[in-house]
Amino acid sequence: MTKLFITGATGYIGGDAFYAIAHAYPDLEITALVRNSDKGAKVASQYPKVRLVYGDLDSAELLTSEAANADVVVHTANADHPGAANALIAGLAQKQSPGYLIHTSGTGILATSTSDTKSHGEQSSHVYNDWDGIKEVTSLPDHYEHRNVDKIILAAAEKNPGKIFTAIVCPPAISGPGRGPDNQRSVQAYELTKATLKRGKGFQVNAGQNIWHHVHVQDLSNVFLGLVTAALQPGGGKATWNEEGYYFAEAGSFLWGDISRKIATIAKDKKLIDTEEIDSLSVEETNKLVKAGGYLLGTNSRADAVRAKKLLGWTPKQKSLEDLLPEIVEGEAKGLGLIKGHAEKAGA
Repeated sequence: MTKLFITGATGYIGGDAFYAIAHAYPDLEITALVRNSDKGAKVASQYPKVRLVYGDLDSAELLTSEAANADVVVHTANADHPGAANALIAGLAQKQSPGYLIHTSGTGILATSTSDTKSHGEQSSHVYNDWDGIKEVTSLPDHYEHRNVDKIILAAAEKNPGKIFTAIVCPPAISGPGRGPDNQRSVQAYELTKATLKRGKGFQVNAGQNIWHHVHVQDLSNVFLGLVTAALQPGGGKATWNEEGYYFAEAGSFLWGDISRKIATIAKDKKLIDTEEIDSLSVEETNKLVKAGGYLLGTNSRADAVRAKKLLGWTPKQKSLEDLLPEIVEGEAKGLGLIKGHAEKAGA
């Protein structure tokens, strides 16, 4: 029986990918890394057949032994943990048969250039892609976000030819409700919404003309599923691996300033704030409202997903970030106690 080892199964990305994979392959022998018994109980309640191992990303010996015992490793727990990446690769290198490692990065790797030029809120014309522009993507400067771990993953096959096959999934701004056993909420648009509601007025970083791309978490999970499906086929299926195993996952682009304005308009319409006008704030001011907000909301991260569409037949089908904004505003308002939930209304 084919064995799969997954990290991050209780996280937002990993939990939803876990859901997609487990439902597509009910007979797959899955082992999940969890940090504690509380997390384990949440996984077990949804997936009683899944084997649980307890540890974290610093549990190098555990990660290595579990990877050595797996045919496919799906690593979604952290894009920035070199030790975990090295431990998983060390495990796969011990196997007699080929092993596959699917690692999660993020298009924050493309946003560092905005920080370098201090052009937050300004629009960049440069758009990366993972097909004919693959070599540019896999040779970004070493100081770029996520790049140190990307390099470890990209080097794994070169150091272990014929034994390790890798793919990097690189999502942009993610939205939509997750289907995993624990965290089902994303960060960027959600924290922007939360901060807007708390301060009573919307905001953007400087001119707000900077562009990111978006993807629904359930569409993103289908990229992981497509790669797992390919890994289970002879020769790695239709997917490309290693130096050409880099997959953006996006369903279109948006201006962060537009998102800020729409959040403010929706919040005013719901009588959660008094104005739909928004402020232009500096990076420093934004950072006080949202952790790393200048980076998350003020940079450019433009990347077209070509490879998954061409090779895996991937087609994003879920709601766009813009279409999800009414749900996001309502959800964050409930979280702040500004809107009563159904149960509270019934009991009132």
